[in-house]
Amino acid sequence: MTERTFPPAPDVVRSAYAHLVVTDLARARWFWVDVLGLHVQYEGAGALCLRGTDELTHHNLVLTEGRVAALHHLAYRVRTPEDVDRAEEFFTALRRPVRRVPAGQGAPGVGDAVRVIDPLGFPVEFFHRIERGERLIQRYDLHRGAQIARLDHFNICTPDVPAAYAHYRSLGFGCSETIEGDEHQLYAAWMYRKQTVHDVAFTGAAGPRLHHLGVATHESHQVLRIADILGAQHLERHIERGPGRHGVSNAFYVYLRDPDGHRVEVYTSDYYTGDPDHETYRWSVHDDRRRDFWGNAVIESWYKEATPVLGLDGEPLPTSNSLLDESAVRVGADGLG
Repeated sequence: MTERTFPPAPDVVRSAYAHLVVTDLARARWFWVDVLGLHVQYEGAGALCLRGTDELTHHNLVLTEGRVAALHHLAYRVRTPEDVDRAEEFFTALRRPVRRVPAGQGAPGVGDAVRVIDPLGFPVEFFHRIERGERLIQRYDLHRGAQIARLDHFNICTPDVPAAYAHYRSLGFGCSETIEGDEHQLYAAWMYRKQTVHDVAFTGAAGPRLHHLGVATHESHQVLRIADILGAQHLERHIERGPGRHGVSNAFYVYLRDPDGHRVEVYTSDYYTGDPDHETYRWSVHDDRRRDFWGNAVIESWYKEATPVLGLDGEPLPTSNSLLDESAVRVGADGLG
């Protein structure tokens, strides 16, 4: 029996944008723009396109209104127009659902794209061309809220972390850090294409679901500032976890929930991974510093709650239960034992 051969994978540059469905666009605009401080690049036809101050592309977050709060799709930018074709060929060879999205039929400002349901069950888009945005890096008069600079990463819930690791390795991703059990069971992994700790991370849990979007700010005081802003307005219920410092990634963080429950991590102070011999740093699942370097408890909602995802037909996709449950490991940082 001959071994199947697959076409080359597309050359992914980075995590580029996420498209979330919200149930009240005006309320979502209040949270993501007025509170967090993202810049409005496009508004109209039931959609908002937003970006951070360092983003030079049209957007890194799309919000549209719908009946169910969900992830519409994640999007990666690829290096060339030919890589869009490679994405179509690669996922067709994997026998996954594939849809071509011509320019003008997808998100505003995005050119020709391919949208797939990947082997993990997630709706993922690959594109190259996107309109440019005004340079806002030094428009300090427009910086508000947490002074969000850019999208940093996606964190996804999947029931089979080793399968997720293998799939993203096939797309050329490196691995910066893992959480592993005594027999090297893989509980979580952080993987990258750009030269930071991650573009995508996997949380072992029922999935496919979106755990959170990670947005980067430049300094730790901006993470504290958004917590102060929410506290000052009696909106502390939007703070789910933190501020704190992760063991994995070293990042200073706070987790927030938007009015629909979508989770966002405001994140800073991770590190460079661009050396070709960069080694994976492996954390023990029994080390209570892995999720919070100071040993602060991780609340149950952070492990158990996440955003459902939509198929290419716009209907919610079913989930499967996880093979491993990190929250069941009884160490101090879990706060569950």
